[in-house]
Amino acid sequence: MVQVEISQLSAECTSWREQLRNLKEEFTQDEQKLRQVAGQPLTKEQLQDVEHLHNQFHIQLINIHDLKQAIKGHDRKMSFEREAFNGLVNEDSLATHETLQGEYHSLEETLSGLREEFNNFLTSLR
Repeated sequence: MVQVEISQLSAECTSWREQLRNLKEEFTQDEQKLRQVAGQPLTKEQLQDVEHLHNQFHIQLINIHDLKQAIKGHDRKMSFEREAFNGLVNEDSLATHETLQGEYHSLEETLSGLREEFNNFLTSLR
């Protein structure tokens, strides 16, 4: 048994899920902006950019959802362990938590790059 408080890890999970909700909202709004742009007269290259960005938004919104669900399941498992192991984390759950943390940070980086790419695209239209 690892001497890490489940409450600390659970708080991290809550923070990640809240941030993922915010990112989902942001990228859903960006996807709507992209649809508005797609209705304007665009060059062939710009239309290809629209298609690429639309695909990326779709993929990343799925990734946000999947990670949020994985974190939710992990948090529920830790809640069970809180009762079973007097508030301490077993090593498997700690390893899962670290894996999810890595996935969360990786997704943040990917989304940051997509945000930059989208903003550059919008700037190029002006």
